[in-house]
Amino acid sequence: MTRDTTDDERNERTETRTPDEMSLDELREEIETIDREIVELIAQRTYVADTIAQVKDEKGLPTTDEQQEQQVMDRAGENAEQFDVDANLVKAIFRLLIELNKVEQRENR
Repeated sequence: MTRDTTDDERNERTETRTPDEMSLDELREEIETIDREIVELIAQRTYVADTIAQVKDEKGLPTTDEQQEQQVMDRAGENAEQFDVDANLVKAIFRLLIELNKVEQRENR
């Protein structure tokens, strides 16, 4: 899967003008672009998680791997701190993603 907007393109748009210099419509456009990128990344993550589920099924491994889930949650918290985002919010989002992937994995077995 390819991204519609590259990081360079997004940085180019925001580097030339500060948010204070952008109109409300331009700022909303920026949010719309970011939202689309988030959804695209979720789709990519889901695809990889589905592939992992297939491998687990082929090897007879359980759907849940608590150690791996903890590593994902730890990484999510670290990434949140790196970008100065509320770690609890980021972890909640990742917990939801993990749970949704597990439900899908169980349904496909």
